[in-house]
Amino acid sequence: MTRARSFASPEGTPTRPVFVEGPADRLARLVSRALTAALAMIACVTALVAIAGCGSDEGSDVIEGEPVELSGMKFNVQITRFLNPYDVEDEAYLEGRPLPPPGKVYLGVFMEVDNETGSDLKLPSAFELPIDVTTGTVYRPIHSESAYALPLEGTIPADESIPADDTTAKYGPIKGALVLYLLDETDEENRPLVLQIKATGEDGSVEEGSVKLDI
Repeated sequence: MTRARSFASPEGTPTRPVFVEGPADRLARLVSRALTAALAMIACVTALVAIAGCGSDEGSDVIEGEPVELSGMKFNVQITRFLNPYDVEDEAYLEGRPLPPPGKVYLGVFMEVDNETGSDLKLPSAFELPIDVTTGTVYRPIHSESAYALPLEGTIPADESIPADDTTAKYGPIKGALVLYLLDETDEENRPLVLQIKATGEDGSVEEGSVKLDI
């Protein structure tokens, strides 16, 4: 407990009271300081966790041209564009496909996939590469016989990339593997179109990300 004590001046005149700190007061002050330090540390940790969480979200939701890393694979959409069956270059991308039905249009998403692990990994399936449109419509890849096509559900070898060296897609004009979609013409203007990616890692764990397409 703090007690007030008076001390006399050399001339004998009492001075103002001086408060003397007791053991209980010292203990309370130490506890208060420790509590303040603990609260400050908790605040710092909370802030760091929030920052780390934000960074993680940004890393799995990107725009076209930026890579997204999921389950040991790096996906990089290089270019997205509508394909014209009467164009010489696009004919190769649409090999084996009929003319689009009235009101429909082909969309090509060209990407590079890198396996950054020491193990073979499985590429996403058609169900794991949907495109979402602002109208709520969801499009999934369609079968492609093109030499440029990404082998959906295929295997990407350890420390390798797709398109691989010495392949048609690698030496093509875009240098990317094709994922082909058939969209309604009315959705050409319903942007943004967002490619969702679900990738499975070596241990079976699944990570998801998205790419906002630039068309």
